[in-house]
Amino acid sequence: MKLILKIFKWIGKIIGGIIILILISGLCFRLFSSKPIPPGELVDVNGTKLHIRTDGEKNNLPTLILESGAGNDTDVFHWIAEGLKKNMRVVRYDREGKWFSESSKDSFTPEFYARQLHALLEKNGEKPPYILIGHSMGGPYNRIFRDLYPNEVKAMVFIDSSHPEQWKRLAENGLFEKSQISLIKIFAVLHDMGIMGAYNSITSPKSLDKDLPQDCQNRKHNLTSYSGDVYRRYLKENNINDDILLRAGQSNVLDSLPILVFTAKKQYGNPKIWFEMQKELKDLSTKGKHLYIDANHGSIITKKENAEIINKEILLMTESIN
Repeated sequence: MKLILKIFKWIGKIIGGIIILILISGLCFRLFSSKPIPPGELVDVNGTKLHIRTDGEKNNLPTLILESGAGNDTDVFHWIAEGLKKNMRVVRYDREGKWFSESSKDSFTPEFYARQLHALLEKNGEKPPYILIGHSMGGPYNRIFRDLYPNEVKAMVFIDSSHPEQWKRLAENGLFEKSQISLIKIFAVLHDMGIMGAYNSITSPKSLDKDLPQDCQNRKHNLTSYSGDVYRRYLKENNINDDILLRAGQSNVLDSLPILVFTAKKQYGNPKIWFEMQKELKDLSTKGKHLYIDANHGSIITKKENAEIINKEILLMTESIN
């Protein structure tokens, strides 16, 4: 019996030592790591600093506004921006609280983000007309923007875009399941403590955005390692998702506005239902064009050859409407 107690005592000391070592590693990471530097500029919009990146010169062509999905940042549009910046002005940004943008203290409404983007564009000296390009949840955000500022939008591009009825028709609960939400909360705390940052520094995990340049991969890795803010923003996006989709669904007619719809052939859910909803996006306008790309939901924009297909179509559309 004494031997068993002695063994348990030693096991307890070992576990305690490991926990202390983990906590010290996290503390060291927090003390000696520096906050990643945003690749663009921080512009104050009504007391909230929003991250914006601009490429290309202003000319007689419409300015492209790139709106990312629920969990992504400006770097996912790297190849889109690189391929189009020599022809036209390209603007990408982070919504409030996302990645390099500060969290806003304003009250949330489904139209809040469209109005905040509009103010950001004005503050940064951008001028309409605009072509709105949205990937994933970026599509619904753009539909709201166009509904509020129809005279400023010349065309729209949906890249494997979300649909207002997607959760009901796909029989899914939303962006995250309950079990995933609990895990994200734990991840946020571990990142705040520096534990995941220390772990990532040692293990150097592979990036999910392997098709993007290394500096883009490093930036995402460094920012997610630095704190749990990115993960908490995932949860906020999940909470507001239904309201955004509902409001986007109210702008269900785009008349003769030129639109492009790009759909990834490789889908995780029910592809038949997803393809039906993508066709409905094309049918929002009498001037809609629908193209399928041999990609998945992420690689449709992060892979260079896929972005080149999209860029070619955008330029053709721009020339036809200008």
